[in-house]
Amino acid sequence: MKNRLLLWTTLLIITAILASGCQSITGQPEATSTALPVITQEPGVLAEGKLVPQKYVNLSFTSGGMIEEVLVEEGQQIEQGQPIAHLDQRQQLSAAVDNAQLELINAQQALKDLNDNAAVTTANAKQKVTVQRDAVRDAERYLTNLQSNAEQTDIDKARSNVVILKDRLDQAQEDFAPYQNKPETNVTRAQLLSKLADARNHYDDAVRLLNNLEGTTSEIDMAIAEANLSLAQASLKLAEDEYEKVKDGANPDLLESAQARVKAAETALEAAKANLTSRELTAPFTGTVARLNLKEGEQVLPGQTALVLADFSGWLVETDDLTENEVTGIFTDQDASITFDALPELEFAGKVQSISDLSADKSGDVTYTTKVSLLDSDPRLRWGMTALVQFAVP
Repeated sequence: MKNRLLLWTTLLIITAILASGCQSITGQPEATSTALPVITQEPGVLAEGKLVPQKYVNLSFTSGGMIEEVLVEEGQQIEQGQPIAHLDQRQQLSAAVDNAQLELINAQQALKDLNDNAAVTTANAKQKVTVQRDAVRDAERYLTNLQSNAEQTDIDKARSNVVILKDRLDQAQEDFAPYQNKPETNVTRAQLLSKLADARNHYDDAVRLLNNLEGTTSEIDMAIAEANLSLAQASLKLAEDEYEKVKDGANPDLLESAQARVKAAETALEAAKANLTSRELTAPFTGTVARLNLKEGEQVLPGQTALVLADFSGWLVETDDLTENEVTGIFTDQDASITFDALPELEFAGKVQSISDLSADKSGDVTYTTKVSLLDSDPRLRWGMTALVQFAVP
């Protein structure tokens, strides 16, 4: 703004001299008058600014500690993601990340196994219900036979059932034999084992029934039969309850627990990674280390500027003295010409990149910061140089 004030002061002085009228060398007014020149403002709007890189950032650690290692130097070009410096305790935190990762893998595997075994679990539960229903039916039939007088036809039928069920038992044993040493999670093995147990129970019940029909019923036999029926009914209820839990897949309680374990492991891993990340500084973009405030062995505080990273592949001029009356004539992509106090002989082409939406109060004026990108460059340009921007008239 000082250049603009100097320009306007000069114009006012010239105007005042010309307005006083032309005089001769003797100090007397000339006989003829001279027309005053018309003073016009130079086209466009003028503003002062500072030269800055097209992208820059002040980097800092998110946690405090002792600087263990500095991996870059001031003035060095570094790539995006490249490590810059490390704080202490990284080894312990890195080990914590590895442990958390292992726990997550184990939790995910446990959940997968639970879902994979759900089909086997459901089949076994359903088979138990079938077996227990048969057991209840056999216990009821046995008790009924004890309570009634046996006839020869009943005895003959019972003998036939023993023979038939013995044959079924032998066949079930023969079918199961090839799968006897298979894993317990094998579906075919589980089904054949259930059939074998079912055949054995039927055969044993038939033998007991035949023995009872051929013998004399006692009070002890009746009490045992009643107790067996009660036990069979209770076992059936438990089997039905278990099947209800797993008929639609894995046990809901076990599934919820396994899912909670996975979620807890994921949260722990994220926290461990965050702790490790807080102990290291990496480049958010490719640029040059413009300033380095790190020394190995020193203590740093969270948020303390450790490094200034800048992208010098392009330049911007930031102005902060465009008033509310001037900014209305400025728009994005508008052409501008730029001169620097340090390089007065050169004029650079520019283009308006952005205009702030929020105003600021500067020396009593309402101003708006405007960024102008340079279309030209020069190796002598340096961050912070003072510039004068002239915006072209629309």
